[in-house]
Amino acid sequence: MSLEQAIVRLIEPSIEDMGFELVRVRLSGTQRVVLQIMADRADGRPISVDDCADISRAVSAILDVDDPITTAYSLEVSSPGIDRPLTRLKDFAAYIGHDAKIELERLVDGRRRFRGTLHSVDGDIVTLETDQGPAAIAFTDIRNAKLVMTDALLEAALEAAREAGLEEDGVAEGAAL
Repeated sequence: MSLEQAIVRLIEPSIEDMGFELVRVRLSGTQRVVLQIMADRADGRPISVDDCADISRAVSAILDVDDPITTAYSLEVSSPGIDRPLTRLKDFAAYIGHDAKIELERLVDGRRRFRGTLHSVDGDIVTLETDQGPAAIAFTDIRNAKLVMTDALLEAALEAAREAGLEEDGVAEGAAL
């Protein structure tokens, strides 16, 4: 088990108990180690700066007790943002019709990188409509994936914020989607 996986096991139950979903845990850097945690609200509303602060306090307390990271590190807690990483099958399904970039663990059809419109999710197969035609990709082959910032994605995010009762200024000030 990797250190990132161990951290997920430690913090995920508490984050879920607080009403959030863990989107990604990433440990990076060698000189200045950074533990990045991305979370969403389980109720689908945009995550706020106060939410991130609450998660940060809870995670800090857990990691202070268990101490899985042996060196000094900085903790960063954030929302996934509008051009979010796609880390779960439900993320791919939620953003069907939007553009994404996908990087694979291995070559598929002679390629490791794909860019196109998310077309469907069937079981653990993500289908992306690319300039070269459809690409069916096994979820387990995906190393990294993220949405591509487009006008349509931005409009969808602003509409979601309006539906959640947030002003556009609120989105700019920290209620990222």
